[in-house]
Amino acid sequence: MGRRFRGEGHHKVDTKGRVSIPALFRHVLAAEDPDCATGDNANLVIVYGDHRQNHLKCYTVNAINEIDDKIAAMPRGTKQRRYLERLYSGMSLPTQVDETGRLVLPAKLREKVGLDKEAFFIATGDSFQIWNPETYNEVHGVDDEEWLDDMGEDFDPLELLDLAQGEG
Repeated sequence: MGRRFRGEGHHKVDTKGRVSIPALFRHVLAAEDPDCATGDNANLVIVYGDHRQNHLKCYTVNAINEIDDKIAAMPRGTKQRRYLERLYSGMSLPTQVDETGRLVLPAKLREKVGLDKEAFFIATGDSFQIWNPETYNEVHGVDDEEWLDDMGEDFDPLELLDLAQGEG
């Protein structure tokens, strides 16, 4: 795993479905595309997912290759492998950043997640997500606030890393 995405941002979506990618995200996309030479447009894969997914998940070339390799290592014919193949190969769109640093999102994808005039970008490590800003707030705003309130005033988010490693 190489460079990671960091940050968030709101960007306008025009009537043709073009939306600017945050500059920091573009740098990661280029660095994590082995075929992207200096000055070239970076490639990425947008996974739009099944009926339960209400956002677009965007992967660098290296990140999606890592996922594809893990899927290929699973036993053929298993339900889990077939689902992951459909999700990451079938319910996805390979695309490229254009010369001005934008993505062109097809109408099908915009309609699926309710993107109209504005998109919210949020980094998630080796990928980033594109949300309708209102949907993002509905899904994450209240749940995250309630969860944080339950954790107490002296909660340190780094404690979660200890839990992830089996400590504590």
